[in-house]
Amino acid sequence: MSSYQKELEKYRDIDEDEILRTLSPEELEQLDCELQEMDPENMLLPAGLRQRDQTKKSPTGPLDRDALLQYLEQQALEVKERDDLVPFTGEKKGKPYIQPKREIPAQEQITLEPELEEALAHATDAEMCDIAAILGMYTLMSNKQYYDAICSGEICNTEGISSVVQPDKYKPVPDEPPNPTNIEEMLKRVRNNDKELQEVNLNNIQDIPIPMLSELCEAMKTNTYVRSFSLVATRSGDPIANAVADMLRENRSLQSLNIESNFISSTGLMAVLKAVRENATLTELRVDNQRQWPGDAVEMEMATVLEQCPSIVRFGYHFTQQGPRARAAQAMTRNNELRRQQKKR
Repeated sequence: MSSYQKELEKYRDIDEDEILRTLSPEELEQLDCELQEMDPENMLLPAGLRQRDQTKKSPTGPLDRDALLQYLEQQALEVKERDDLVPFTGEKKGKPYIQPKREIPAQEQITLEPELEEALAHATDAEMCDIAAILGMYTLMSNKQYYDAICSGEICNTEGISSVVQPDKYKPVPDEPPNPTNIEEMLKRVRNNDKELQEVNLNNIQDIPIPMLSELCEAMKTNTYVRSFSLVATRSGDPIANAVADMLRENRSLQSLNIESNFISSTGLMAVLKAVRENATLTELRVDNQRQWPGDAVEMEMATVLEQCPSIVRFGYHFTQQGPRARAAQAMTRNNELRRQQKKR
């Protein structure tokens, strides 16, 4: 045991409460002032919280900001300005730089025909810009000026060679119209197994209640006419993914399923992929752009599903790993070749 630890042993059995009871009010006030000193070296704390309040004077009154600013301004005006060590006289020292004229050597001088000399002398900036582009002098102009002069048969550069590049005009793109699908009417038609209903498109409808989507997936189990089922950007999560997986295990007419741009995690995607193995009619599956990356295990499962399900010929997902990407590309090539051979027969 070190000497420091031996020194601390004698303070182990001290009763702090007993010591506090024996202190006088003046000693308690002094102790309170000492404890208010928090951390003077902590720059993250405000200045008023780094140490105790040591002000002994009583306040003279409420804060008057305007009076304080007026006093500071008056005090600054009364301070005498410092004299400059070297007074400013406005005298300019040195000589201005004049670029020397460069004489063109005789071997670099080019003599053109009088007609060309006259044409170039009277050419406008736009014409000179087009001529420079045709001659391949792309460093004298912007990329837009260069490609406009090369691709267009007319003179289209009106700014000149030394002009500032102007930005292209912004072309506003109108927003897509909202999805006009009536969800309740769609659910009723799916339950009644309507012959004319072959596509269920609920894309971009973000206020669909989860129970209604679950009922729709439940109705799809017995439907025999719907060929395409799309739930893009409907804020669907794992509960809807599990309902879709249960639907795939029983439905035998669905050919296209799109659940992109949702909040489905790796657990929900894994459930959907396992259900795809039990479905032999699905030809298109799109699961890309979820809220979070599903992980390596899900990407490997995707590649395995594509290898084991020859019916899938279109798959929508952007792989991040090279191994699953290569396996998926090979499996899709094989599946499309099998489909082509079946059509020949």
